Amino acid sequence: MAYQSINPNNGEVHKTFETISAVQLENSLATADACFKTWKNTSYRERAAITTRAAKLLREKVDYFAELATLEMGKRIDEARGEVLFSADILSYYADHAEEFLEPVKLNPKVGEAHMESSPLGVLFCVEPWNFPYYQLARVAGAQLMAGNVIVVKHAGCVPQCAIAFEKLWIDAGAPAGAYTNLLITHEQSGAVIDDPRIKGVALTGSVAAGKVVAARAGKNLKKSSMELGGSDAFIVLEDADLEKTIPWAVWGRMFNGGQTCCAAKRFIVVDSIADAFIAQFKSALSALKPGDPMDPKTTHGPLSSEAALLQLTQQVDTAVQHGAKLLMGGKRINRPGSFMEITILTDIEPDNPAFRDEFFGPVVSFYRVKDEAAAIELANDSDFGLGGSVFTKDVARGKRVASQVDTGMMFINNIDWTDAELPFGGVKYSGYGRELGNMGIQEFMNKKLVRFAELDAPA
Repeated sequence: MAYQSINPNNGEVHKTFETISAVQLENSLATADACFKTWKNTSYRERAAITTRAAKLLREKVDYFAELATLEMGKRIDEARGEVLFSADILSYYADHAEEFLEPVKLNPKVGEAHMESSPLGVLFCVEPWNFPYYQLARVAGAQLMAGNVIVVKHAGCVPQCAIAFEKLWIDAGAPAGAYTNLLITHEQSGAVIDDPRIKGVALTGSVAAGKVVAARAGKNLKKSSMELGGSDAFIVLEDADLEKTIPWAVWGRMFNGGQTCCAAKRFIVVDSIADAFIAQFKSALSALKPGDPMDPKTTHGPLSSEAALLQLTQQVDTAVQHGAKLLMGGKRINRPGSFMEITILTDIEPDNPAFRDEFFGPVVSFYRVKDEAAAIELANDSDFGLGGSVFTKDVARGKRVASQVDTGMMFINNIDWTDAELPFGGVKYSGYGRELGNMGIQEFMNKKLVRFAELDAPA
């Protein structure tokens, strides 16, 4: 496979990068393995100094990094800047808290003393997607480099310049050779990397199909893995919701990053008594968004990441309509250069419609009416996915009760704001397993070692 920068705003090929050879791959893995042998013994202060410099460089060069993301995957420029700054915050968070998170934990055995200590596993292989070309990298790099692991990364084929820039970021910050390595490799080479005995863990963010392949190969090699996969998050609106506050979250939840977010609001489940008012206001707000060049800060609706993504999404919508769903708005590509999709609302989606189970990765709303709170919870849980979800109500206690009954890794009440490094991110069911960010994120690839001392006589 070739790695290509293709501007989704106009379809122009910007740059092409060839995959590395087997010899180059071996050199990269050998360098990473050698680096781990020294990196694991560096102090938290030394690691934090490098990680803090990386965060500082991201903030200083925010426009450079943001423009690369907009060029390669079409993210609106203001959102791209926000991603770069959030990535910097993640690095700073782990630089500040890693030592605290990984300090020994005292235990209280009946006799003697004991504690649990944390030690890094080694070289980790990370497979990352295009939709957040820096944030996804920062989530693993911040935590795992501060933990004493080193990482080799296969980034998505459509964001090679972002991938190369993030590797250079660590070099510029003073990281030793092999601490963070970008690999321009094929899928076949990725399999060989997972098989390599120097690789001690595998982390993937991507599709369910990719997760099944990578998790199976890691499992065959008895290697720890974490999987952050897709989502079809419910956006539950109860009859007492404040629509003035709910509608802006509905628009942001579906349209942030062009709708290309794993934990985006995708299934809008609205209690019948408020459904007409909600859908009328939601449709009006979505209709106000206008397509344009994502480099222009005035643009409110950018392109999808690629032509392939657009074709897949339009096919999904066509299939949904063929199986009985109704189009309330949109449904087609926009007649202009680039990979632009009309903002689309689908209604009347029955359980036998493929759209009932599918994840729509783009500006497509699935709208459902339900009679009451219990029906909303039941429908929210009738999904193969379990990443995130949200509930909107003026009664916070009611919101907490609903949140506790929805089977997901994350639930939000009267918001969908996951952009905080302190908050663990991950899901259940087909949305994967394991967590990134927060204290939990740094624990994923650590050896938890029991150390016990006791003056005991051996059993007779």
